[in-house]
Amino acid sequence: MTFAIQAVDFQAPDAPQTFARSLHETGFAVLANHPLTPDQIDAAYAAWGTFYAHDAADKATYQTPQADPSGYFPFRSENAKGAAQKDLKEFFQVYPDTPLPEGTTDITRQLYSGLTGLGQTLLGWIEDHTPPQVRDTFSAPLPKMLEGSDQSMLRILHYPAQDNIVVEEGAVRAAAHEDINLITLLIAGSAPGLQAQDASGTWHEVPCDPGMIAVNIGDMLQLASGGYYPSTTHRVINPDTGGGARFSMPMFVHPRPDVALSADKTAGQYLAERLREIGLAS
Repeated sequence: MTFAIQAVDFQAPDAPQTFARSLHETGFAVLANHPLTPDQIDAAYAAWGTFYAHDAADKATYQTPQADPSGYFPFRSENAKGAAQKDLKEFFQVYPDTPLPEGTTDITRQLYSGLTGLGQTLLGWIEDHTPPQVRDTFSAPLPKMLEGSDQSMLRILHYPAQDNIVVEEGAVRAAAHEDINLITLLIAGSAPGLQAQDASGTWHEVPCDPGMIAVNIGDMLQLASGGYYPSTTHRVINPDTGGGARFSMPMFVHPRPDVALSADKTAGQYLAERLREIGLAS
């Protein structure tokens, strides 16, 4: 089967089935003409660009204890599961009640709300276009898994320009990994670099022009669907020599912790296990 990530017009009559088919075949789909506006996206990148331009001491005031998954995480905080090197990035994790830096609050809350609503819609599309024999194994309809959840997380990522940092052999902006959650909604990054891997091990650029949103399956939905929806391995590669900084904003859509993903594992149990594996929990 050809690895072809579909670009889907959110407003098209056949958008739901085209979207679900692409996720089944590749683990990815790309949305155009979606409800988020270019002005919203540009304003968010501008506000967070200002924050990341602050010195390390200022940004560190937004760090939280390790048991708290929200707030600021400095450069080289995280590694992919099984990776020896830390990723070349810093990031800020936003939940519904996370305190935010001055100048970012309003636009970030708007973005969080918009992406949460979009995630609910997309899970409904997936639910409706999943074969009955797979859908019947879900412990609850996919959109209902989100009801009452405060676990979805918007991550504001900054990959610094690499001219003035030491890049260890094998270190990349984001090493090959799979996401933990149900689905991820990734607003197009400010520069290229996102790639997805097919079943043969070949890497492909994820087509995501400015303003588009890439959507990919996470491990939780792969587990809940018995593998029908694959959690495809992806990465962010380093830029060519002289490449500048890169920003991106993924929304990780999570169910309530009590939702059963399989006969022996809840979403809360699975999340705790995976956070330990990537160095964000002890």
